[in-house]
Amino acid sequence: MIKALTSIYQPRFARTIVYMLQATEYQLLPYLKWFWRTSDFSRVMHRRQLVMTGPARWLLLAMQTGLLLQYAAGVVFLIWATDSHSYPLAQLALTLIIIAPIVWGHLIIIPLLLGRWIIINPYNLLQIRHSAQSFADHPGTKIAVAGSYGKTTMKEILATVLNEGKKVAATVANKNVAISHAQFARSLKGDEEVLIIEFGEGTPGDVANFCRTTKPDIGVITGLAPAHLDKYKTLQRAGEDIFSLADFLGNKNVYVNGESKQLLPFVKKGHLIYSQKEVADWKISDIKVSISGLSFKMVKSGASLQINSHLLGEHQVGPLAAAASIASSLGFTKKQIEEGIARIQPFENRMQPREAGGAWIIDDTYNGNIEGMLAGLKLLKVLPAKRKIYVTPGLVDQGKESSTIHHRLGAAIAEAKPDLVVLMKHSVTDWITAGIRDKGYEGQLVIEEDPLNFYNHLDQFVAAGDLILLQNDWPDNYQ
Repeated sequence: MIKALTSIYQPRFARTIVYMLQATEYQLLPYLKWFWRTSDFSRVMHRRQLVMTGPARWLLLAMQTGLLLQYAAGVVFLIWATDSHSYPLAQLALTLIIIAPIVWGHLIIIPLLLGRWIIINPYNLLQIRHSAQSFADHPGTKIAVAGSYGKTTMKEILATVLNEGKKVAATVANKNVAISHAQFARSLKGDEEVLIIEFGEGTPGDVANFCRTTKPDIGVITGLAPAHLDKYKTLQRAGEDIFSLADFLGNKNVYVNGESKQLLPFVKKGHLIYSQKEVADWKISDIKVSISGLSFKMVKSGASLQINSHLLGEHQVGPLAAAASIASSLGFTKKQIEEGIARIQPFENRMQPREAGGAWIIDDTYNGNIEGMLAGLKLLKVLPAKRKIYVTPGLVDQGKESSTIHHRLGAAIAEAKPDLVVLMKHSVTDWITAGIRDKGYEGQLVIEEDPLNFYNHLDQFVAAGDLILLQNDWPDNYQ
């Protein structure tokens, strides 16, 4: 308790504040909410550390200088009060010292706001305007990928497959907002034959604005699930924003994930639905799944494809089939498509398997949506193992649907029947636990109070023949 109360006076407090700003992507309201709900600042940088970027260095210097000056002023006033025997002056001195961390935890916002208003926002707006012309002039086929989840995976699948026959450029990692698109445009040489652009969604109107800037020719909509509901408020509004991509394309050349039930009410005539059964005019059959990957066949009007992939889970059939269909529509040969898909490797922290002492660990910690969680649990249920272990902290950013979603997650965990369930202790744990118990789960349930310690010693926890599925991560700025 004493450590928690004194944590704001520890030397690393300034670094912690800048880390909190960085972790919330310098968004002021999330930062302030995190600041005021934190009782022990010594535990904030528990899982990650501050990355010393240029802005972080300047903010850290400003924070340290401000604290030092206020502490120094308090000490000067205290000495003055002692010499003059002034009780009010002594009170002022002590107040200055005591409140310094709280004051500078808020004043640090001022240089951030000034920098954003005076420099960053005008510069970004100029770059975005320039990028719109760059995209308009670029001769390559532009493919936009949008959705609440699965965007980055779909983009990487497309990039790998289409690289077999064309020069391809794609946005980096999960950089998927307007300024990221502008930076991507600046990196282009102009001779690329295909551009793949990931669309993020954060506030209503984002996807429509991205379309006007990047001017896509083909769209892929990967799924709809509760995300960013603090801005969208409802799933309906999020769906409408995502389907701005289809509106821009006149509902043509739009591939929609038919296995995302939340997308189906938005589907219109002309949309190309992809699933484990079909995509466009291709029929899918003979699906086989193992810890090594999956395989299936695609047939259309006498043409056939034998798909073999290192990706895990039946839920990858649809995206792979969509990529094959898009490649076929762009003139790729059977050999190019099959070899391109065979080159795809599991993506980092996305259903990524690794062997550890005879056990298999599937790392799906990037996953942050209920549909992806359910797909992973379905795979866990069907794969053979001596002992099956499921580990998760739950999901963040689920808005008012959080209790319902986590109860549903708990029920799905129980239905997958792992031998051991490890829940990382967080604000949603009780809801998951209720869902597990309501389904009559008979295995072992463990609530882990120290997630970082558990993950750091995971290899020592497992035994040969085990299969462990790790799903989702829990950022420091969530409870």
